[in-house]
Amino acid sequence: MCGRYATTKDAPDLSALFEAFDDTRDGLVTDYNVAPTDPVPIVRMSARLGGRTLSVARWGLVPSWAGDTKGAARMINARAETVATTPAYARAFAGRRCLVPADGWYEWVRQPGGGKQAYFMTAPEPVVFGGLWAAWGDQKLLTSSIVTMPALGDLALVHNRMPLVLAPDRWEAWLAGGGDAADLLAPPSDATLAGIEVRPVGAGVGDVRNDGPGLVARVAAPALAAPRDEPVELTLF
Repeated sequence: MCGRYATTKDAPDLSALFEAFDDTRDGLVTDYNVAPTDPVPIVRMSARLGGRTLSVARWGLVPSWAGDTKGAARMINARAETVATTPAYARAFAGRRCLVPADGWYEWVRQPGGGKQAYFMTAPEPVVFGGLWAAWGDQKLLTSSIVTMPALGDLALVHNRMPLVLAPDRWEAWLAGGGDAADLLAPPSDATLAGIEVRPVGAGVGDVRNDGPGLVARVAAPALAAPRDEPVELTLF
């Protein structure tokens, strides 16, 4: 977790939601099947622009000191347990945190009789992940990562990890520099968790070449019964 998600709100809607300056420069695209290294919207603080800024970043953080971008696909998630101390993430966690808006995220559960069932975790309002960002190279390539934590409640029936979901009353502290790590990385409230739907969806999302609203349509599926720890291999092209 999290290796696939959906983000479909346009730049005007997102800039209004976060009261952020739109710096996407027409680079934001609707994507129901975001995969590692894809361009995604993030909201960050920009000294140059004087406040909250909606930007497009490549998913997969590349630290400023990295020699190249080859490892980006392995840096899509940062574990909450170690994000403040791991060299690749510590600097970003201390001063370059961002909000990652999404419609929801996907996970897969292996079925007892074989095969996999995809699930889409979503909510009526945009789901906002706690994220990190970095600027790499002379071209200042923006890259990002999503902070993950142990799954809670019904979400643990799908996967043992989940993104750090931030309610609106936590956005300001997350975007500000510094802060107490324990407070910043606190799990979402029971109310926030209760608002997240675990929706079975079709197999089409397993192929990153597929896109469109049909990927998040509900399908019939067996009831979830037990926590799932096994990673599921996805088809990346």
